[in-house]
Amino acid sequence: MLLRSLTARVLLGAGILIVGAAAAPASAQGSLVMYCGVQEEWCRAMSTTFEKETGIKVAMTRKSAGEVYAQLRAEASNPRADIWWGGTGDPHLQAAEEGLTLEYESPANKDLQDWALNQWKAAKQRSIGIYAGALGFGFNTEQIKAKGIPEPKCWADLLNPKLKDDVQVADPNSSGTAYTLLATVVQLMGEDKGFDYLKALHKNVSQYTKSGAAPAKAASLGETAVGIVFIHDAVVFAVQGDPIKPVAPCEGTGYEIGSMSIVKGARNLENAKKFYDWALTPAAQALGAAAKSYQVPSNKNAPVPPQAPKMNEMKLINYDFVKYGSSAERSRLLTKWDKEVKALPK
Repeated sequence: MLLRSLTARVLLGAGILIVGAAAAPASAQGSLVMYCGVQEEWCRAMSTTFEKETGIKVAMTRKSAGEVYAQLRAEASNPRADIWWGGTGDPHLQAAEEGLTLEYESPANKDLQDWALNQWKAAKQRSIGIYAGALGFGFNTEQIKAKGIPEPKCWADLLNPKLKDDVQVADPNSSGTAYTLLATVVQLMGEDKGFDYLKALHKNVSQYTKSGAAPAKAASLGETAVGIVFIHDAVVFAVQGDPIKPVAPCEGTGYEIGSMSIVKGARNLENAKKFYDWALTPAAQALGAAAKSYQVPSNKNAPVPPQAPKMNEMKLINYDFVKYGSSAERSRLLTKWDKEVKALPK
């Protein structure tokens, strides 16, 4: 179902024009505290545009998805945020399960892709899909050539001994991207073989970054040969002419449904709902491409960036968002990764 809807959007996206911004700025209408889980530029575009169009003052903080989830848990008795926008869907589902977010049904739901609504249903109406993106990696073409090794095309290729200390990936405790990798290899290879793979990969990892997108930038700058990231994060640097090549691994790969949730106990609840509805519009979703973020948007009428990875052409696994977004499974896998992978000597 995801592939059918994504295929339709990829085929139609190039012919859809970006809808103009909404009407003139409103007078001051209070405030909104937003925790944002995508790249800084996109976070800033969302917050400033919403503020300009509504008059609602936005205080935005950018963190990785796992960090936002941890902060919401820490602040549960006295919430500071009103809206959590962006970041992988797994921690959004975990927050929903733990009662950290609120049920909400937007009038915009009727315009959304099935995969976005599936996220909403899985979260018992406490989270909604706002974009989709596939997991993969980007490699620095100059570095790979200098090493005299074939261009990596598969997950298995990242275990090449010549890549020792030359692969970067984020820490799954802080990064939704890296947790998606963890859950992907477990589903793709089985848990035992999946952890064997992660242990072997550990030998080649130079560092586990905090941010999921950071390895793409490192690869683009030649600071590492390979960065494991969502493919659209590697595309950003390829588009601007850096020597980085995005790859959808040959064995198959997982994907994210970037999500949005209203925080339970939000002090500015009505403004959170206004942002939620606005963020699902085609005009708001078009801000991603303008900010050089190339995910597939969830509104059927939103333009798909021509640079967006063609997910319909990839071998995607049947990613179990409900299971791997559950509190128990996510906690279990992260604990196991800490003990069996991260703790290993180099």
